[in-house]
Amino acid sequence: MNLQKTIVPTEPLTSSEQDRISRYDWTTIASDLSSNGAAVLEKLLTKKECDGIAALYAEEEHFRSHIIMARHGFGKGEYRYFKYPLPRLVDGLRTTLYSRLAPIANQWNERMGEQMRYPAEHAEFLKRCHDRGQLRSTPLLLQYMPGDYNCLHQDLYGDLAFPIQVAILLSEPGKDFTGGEFVLAEQRPRMQTRAEVVPLAQGDAVAFAVHHRPVQGTRGTYRVNLRHGVSRLRSGRRHTVGIIFHDAT
Repeated sequence: MNLQKTIVPTEPLTSSEQDRISRYDWTTIASDLSSNGAAVLEKLLTKKECDGIAALYAEEEHFRSHIIMARHGFGKGEYRYFKYPLPRLVDGLRTTLYSRLAPIANQWNERMGEQMRYPAEHAEFLKRCHDRGQLRSTPLLLQYMPGDYNCLHQDLYGDLAFPIQVAILLSEPGKDFTGGEFVLAEQRPRMQTRAEVVPLAQGDAVAFAVHHRPVQGTRGTYRVNLRHGVSRLRSGRRHTVGIIFHDAT
């Protein structure tokens, strides 16, 4: 398939929506990400917004591809990748959250001795992706039914990857579904894997490490490897929107 290189403009949130992002304590979020590999942004979306995004799943015109997890050994369940142009709210969240997370990502790379630095604006980062042939949009909408789960994995789609991503729970635990917990697994050198379940309510977002994060040890900083997944859904239906900041090859 021949893909034409294109620079996709990003759309910021409105001033009121930006205020929503600004209300969070980003110093604490940075600390949680660096200490635990994840940070929760409570009530990022309203119930109406959650329901609106989840309803898009049945409308194929919004998506570029449809993935059945079992066919690829990813678990059970399915997801669809949004195509460009992204829905306005998803695009705005991607643009605005990136600007908050880029300084954290740059700090991580500095601590790990990595030369890569991420630009302040998401449009410039997407230009770098596209210059490397990573042209496909990566935000996605996931759907789980009873018995579905997502194996531990990392969302790396090319040579250039942003080290933090965001997932937003669109369904209400205990009402729309049971089970289906978001899970992180962290592997430190010469240590057993550490697992952590991140409890989320409808509209909550979790920002988490895509691949590596720095950890301060007695002999300096070292990197740990993280993977994420979703435990088995026991009943109902669960929708999540995933916001990945790099594009795919």
